[in-house]
Parts: sequence; structure tokens; C-alpha cells
Amino acid sequence: MRRTDPPADPPVDAPGTAFIAHCRAGFEPEAARDLERMAEAAHVASTIVATVGCGYAIARTGRALDLRRAAAYLRDTGPVFVRSAFLAKGPFPIADAAKTGARPDRIVPLVAAAGSLRAATPFSALWIEHPDTNEGKRLSPLARALHARLAGALRERELLDEAGAGAGASRPRLHVMLLDGATAWLGVSDPTSGSPWPMGIPRLHLPRGAPSRSTLKLAEACLTFLGDQETELLHAGMHAVDLGAAPGGWSWQLAQRGLRILAVDNGNLQGAIAEDAHVTHVREDGLRFRPRKPVDWVTCDIVESPSRIAALMGAWIAEGTARQAIFNLKLPMKKRYDEIERCRDIITAMLDRAGLRPRLALRQLYHDREEVTGYLARR
Repeated sequence: MRRTDPPADPPVDAPGTAFIAHCRAGFEPEAARDLERMAEAAHVASTIVATVGCGYAIARTGRALDLRRAAAYLRDTGPVFVRSAFLAKGPFPIADAAKTGARPDRIVPLVAAAGSLRAATPFSALWIEHPDTNEGKRLSPLARALHARLAGALRERELLDEAGAGAGASRPRLHVMLLDGATAWLGVSDPTSGSPWPMGIPRLHLPRGAPSRSTLKLAEACLTFLGDQETELLHAGMHAVDLGAAPGGWSWQLAQRGLRILAVDNGNLQGAIAEDAHVTHVREDGLRFRPRKPVDWVTCDIVESPSRIAALMGAWIAEGTARQAIFNLKLPMKKRYDEIERCRDIITAMLDRAGLRPRLALRQLYHDREEVTGYLARR
């Protein structure tokens, strides 16, 4: 997408000439739509490059952008399919591919490239990444081997200082995205925006006792949408309804937090969750069920058309049946972005009619497959 630029202010932080966006392999066209929205919000001319199967999309710009503006666009536009994005330059050659019989020295060119991105202060963290594809994963041993050596070299040159790199950090992070053993994009991101995890992938492990891997979807959703407020918004003593509960992965996550759950599904719950004192199994149709009293939370992982689930969740919140919802939208094979926008319109229209201004976020999480997870709450 190309647009006419307004007069540009000079960059105020480490500049770049492209956005690099990590996404799920196969969803590059949808990530490209996210980048188009970001470019439109920024009034920046851009050329979007998205090769299906590569695990990322690129928005190339005709001029340098500054980090603070890039972070603001990332926050304001709320990407759906972009897991993690950074402002980048490159790609840079990081090893002489023509040399044979000798181990290439990648540290020197990487330090030089990092120096070209340096802002007024040292970087707060170093993330060495690669595309989340089968080919990209073959680069993970190289990424691990490079990390300690490159971090040490950057510290020696006062380009990296991890002190205060945790929650609340404001200094930019340094990204190195390996395309292969000889080429990499380098860039920066603002810790106050975007994903807190390299490549947008939280490191979650399937807990012992969980009845299915779907439990990781809800665990990631809580981390992504609730963040530092998770213990405040989701805690013992609350009541929840889990629609489409079987075999019980989502109910298990809620029970671990001490909530009281109505697990609604005509199918059976499996494992220990079937006997959990926090859980009452209700054998009814999740699309029709309503509790006798309002609850704090509703979760929904029913295989149904996205628009029907969007209308169902909109009704639960608009009618006051629940205050907050986490749900999955199963995507069609074609026009997936259009379907997401349709679902967003359905939900916002329902809450507008109820006189409510909701908080709505839709994201394709790492543990999602052909689906998007949503969070909806009354403000």
C-alpha cells in the first residue's frame, strides 16, 4: 500500500526503514493486512511483502521511522495476526558465504549493524530470533550459540545494558532475526508495546493433570490480554461458565485459579477435572445455555461459525450475563481477515445498542491454529 507522506518530523529514536512482523506460517497475507493498517494510521508510504509460508511479513518504507511513533502505531491499531513486530534495517550480511573451510565470524558484522541502530541509550535486551517455520527452527542452535558471544561484545561497546530490562523498561530492545546463517535483519522495539516474548511466543509447558493441550490456549490468552492485571481480574471466589467445555482444558485452567465453574457440554470431561470440587458439569447445548445468575467470566471454545460465536459473546456481555469473556473464533479457509472484521462489527454493534463501550481485543495466539482468540469486557 502506498500513501502520500505528510511533512515528517526528524526521527527521535533508533530509526528503521521497515516493519518486520512475526506471524503464524500460512497467515502472512493476514499479517500483511495488519501492517497495511499500521501504515495507514502512520500516514506512511509502504510496500508490503508477504510470502506465504515464510512466517513473517515486511512493510518497507521510503524513509526512516522513529521508534516512539512505531510503538504508538502498534498499540493503537491492535494487530490481529502479527505476534511481534520490530522496526528494522537490512537485511545485513553477517557472514561471508563464499568462505569455505573456516568458521565465519558473525559477531563483528552484527556489532557493526547494531551500532547503526543505537539510540541515545544502550539496548535493554537482546533477542536473537528466526521465523517460526520448520526451516527457521533449524536456525535455533545458531541463535543460542550466538547469544552469549554477541551479548558480551555489545556490553563491551556499551551497546547493551540489561539492568532494568524487566517490567516497566523503557529503553529499546535489540532484535536480530536470522534469515539463514549469513543474513539477518536487525531492528528495535519498544518494551512498552508489542509482545513481551521473542517472536511473540510465550514459553508455556503442558501442565501435568491437564486433560488436553487446549488448556495452553487459555493460559496464553490470560497472559496476553490480562497481563499484570491477571490476578486482579481472574481469581479465587469468582464464578465462570465454560461453554463447549469437554474434555475440560479450559475449565482446568479456571479451576487452578480457584474459580467456581459451570462446565457446559454434552460431552464428557476427562481426567481429574471431572471430579474437581470447583467444577459442575452441565450437559446442555453451550449455544443456548444461560446461568441463573450473572457470572464474572464466560469462556467459549465451541466449533461454530465465527459470526455466531461473536453474536453469542456479544449477547452475554451486553445483557450482563457475564462481565468478561475469552473465546475462540474458528476461521474460514478464505477471506479470514474480512471475517474477523465482520465479527468485530457484530460485537461492537451489539454493545453500542446496549449503551456500553467495551474493551475488545482479537489476536491469533501462538497456541491457536486456524482460529483467533478474543477478549471482551465491560469497561
